[in-house]
Amino acid sequence: MCGIVGLFLKQPKLEPELGAMLSDMLVVMNDRGPDSAGFAVYGDGERGRVKLTISGTSEAALREAIAGLARAVGESLSVTLRHTHAVISLSAINEQKARRWIAARADIGLVGAGKRMELYKEVGLPERLAQQFRLAEMAGSHGIGHTRMATESAVTTRGAHPFSTGLDQCLVHNGSLSNHNGVRRVLQHEGLSFETENDTEVAAGYLSWKIREGASLKEALTQSLVDLDGFYTFVVGTESGFAVLRDPIACKPAVMAETDDYVAFGSEYRALAMLPGIDKAHIFEPAPATVYAWERG
Repeated sequence: MCGIVGLFLKQPKLEPELGAMLSDMLVVMNDRGPDSAGFAVYGDGERGRVKLTISGTSEAALREAIAGLARAVGESLSVTLRHTHAVISLSAINEQKARRWIAARADIGLVGAGKRMELYKEVGLPERLAQQFRLAEMAGSHGIGHTRMATESAVTTRGAHPFSTGLDQCLVHNGSLSNHNGVRRVLQHEGLSFETENDTEVAAGYLSWKIREGASLKEALTQSLVDLDGFYTFVVGTESGFAVLRDPIACKPAVMAETDDYVAFGSEYRALAMLPGIDKAHIFEPAPATVYAWERG
């Protein structure tokens, strides 16, 4: 079943409230996906630096790994610890060295990377995870979230959404892809690798591959209507905004609200009901096979 939420703030003055608003939206979707949850928040970035979000088994394990990573890359790291995850800011010139060091470790994993994106996901009730990761404290311009009811792969941290396969890019998905194994083989031939059996990771990898080949996000999503079979709703986060796409049948529920201050997405209207000004918002159901995208200039 799963639940998806997304929030894009048009007005910078609202950025300190992003986490609190997104947290309320995510918690409402608790019963649509009680086995795991995750979210991505796009906050401040620094020129010449990259954020790596890593996950570990405990805070102690993370602290030990971070100390080792600092020695490996030869620089002081800016670190934010949240529950089982840590966001590490380091010089962009050391990104690949850091990635290789993390990949060689069995006790930690790379969850996401980007100039602005921080990505958190874990097994457990969405309401509890929002509290443990302190989502309500976070600020930013936009974010997306997901509550998962697993149907096609294991309930694990790696199998939770969002999936990130490109810098500042992540994807959440409600539905099921029927041809993901075939698409996976094509993408593996193109040099992509996968950590899970989740069909959503394949969809995320597909978009990253198309963008790497020169397509815009809108072009990649439009082509996915041809290349990805099944029923699905995608919400994609990027450095500058977010996008929504439903398959041509559009059997999965989806509703959107737009005001002068924000654009919001929810699998159900109740995820939007507490937003400020919702009574005056333009409420609509996104049309099938249509890409909706919002970006800041």
